[in-house]
Amino acid sequence: MLDRGARRRAAFAGSIGNLIEWYDFSTYAYTALYFAASFFPAGDRTAQLLNVAAIYAAGFLIRPIGGWYFGRFADTRGRRAAMVVSVMLMGLGSLLVAILPSYATIGAAAPALLLIARLMQGFSSGGQYGAAATYLSEIAPPGRRGLFGSLQFVTLIGGQLAALLVLWLLQTSLGEPAIRAWAWRIPFLIGAALAFSLLLMRGMMHETIASDEDSGGAGTLRRLMEHPRALFTVMALSAGGGLCYYAFTSYLQKYLVNTAGFSVRDSSSAVIGATIGFLLLQPVIGTLSDRIGRRTCLLIFSGGMTIGAVPLLSALGHVGSVGGAGLLAFAALGILSFYTSVSGLFKAELFPAQVRALGVGLAHAVATAIFGGTAEYVALALKQAGHEGWFGWYVAAVCAVSFVTALTMREPRRYGHLA
Repeated sequence: MLDRGARRRAAFAGSIGNLIEWYDFSTYAYTALYFAASFFPAGDRTAQLLNVAAIYAAGFLIRPIGGWYFGRFADTRGRRAAMVVSVMLMGLGSLLVAILPSYATIGAAAPALLLIARLMQGFSSGGQYGAAATYLSEIAPPGRRGLFGSLQFVTLIGGQLAALLVLWLLQTSLGEPAIRAWAWRIPFLIGAALAFSLLLMRGMMHETIASDEDSGGAGTLRRLMEHPRALFTVMALSAGGGLCYYAFTSYLQKYLVNTAGFSVRDSSSAVIGATIGFLLLQPVIGTLSDRIGRRTCLLIFSGGMTIGAVPLLSALGHVGSVGGAGLLAFAALGILSFYTSVSGLFKAELFPAQVRALGVGLAHAVATAIFGGTAEYVALALKQAGHEGWFGWYVAAVCAVSFVTALTMREPRRYGHLA
């Protein structure tokens, strides 16, 4: 048994790995407005962003393969090893983007190599989610799993926020011309360096599965298919959660620029403010979930977004001030917090230990690839077709399916597989 201090150190190290992973993954989304012209021929901004969004979506489409590979890895060889390897792979992808020549230098090879780098990152993130969710849920003491589980999104959002802050520092110190010319590469170099620094902290992480856990079909798809209800539940709730997360975080920056008419710097300021509040809500609602249950949190999220997605997106498209945009974004993220704070935990509770990382990682990755990874592309395609308002209805419809799923599920805290 681990004492309280060992649990805290292990949770800290696992959380830092998750933060680094998502800093690297988010950097692509937040710097896309600057490097789009470097990798694609000249054209209108929306067309260039569509090309970048297509590669961004490709990084999500490979996530199910990463979820399967690293899920099996974590269920048979350990959660710690899976997290460390996935972060190293993410760092290599960031390093490749940082050193890539532009389209003007090597032609079509530039976007092709950008795609390879993004596929590496997508493969990595597909595995990190399930391994981190499983590790944090298993390292937590009973009665405090909501708090420990919320650390996954505290650090996920923290990584995203760190990417935004690095970009903001570049905007304030160097200016947009320099960032467009070369400085957009700096955040990727920082991400690569941070990824390799995790090797120094791996000794703080304690393994949470027994040494013989790889027996009896652990980590196999055959064993996983014995839990169809859990798989469907995770996929249906991840569809709404993933779509809303990427709609109101990474895409929101572009939406404020491309639709509301904000400057890149003002849109970043609004998103940063809302994201800080979003981060602070995670442990609060995670702790609350130990009292009211995960199912209640999921009902608040999915019901709130079914009703609120259309008016929130409409208001954000017409908002006239940075403060107003920040408040509207925080309102949307506040509703979303009832999903994100318990996201990894309720999924881990639905599967037994032998297939926990695989079940969480694969089911989440499939749904997020289909709905979260394509969120920007769908939104931009609808805008280009002259039907931008339809995107809000699309979000609401997916969340309605999530609501019905939450309504019919049993409380994971009470009926789940975590002792």
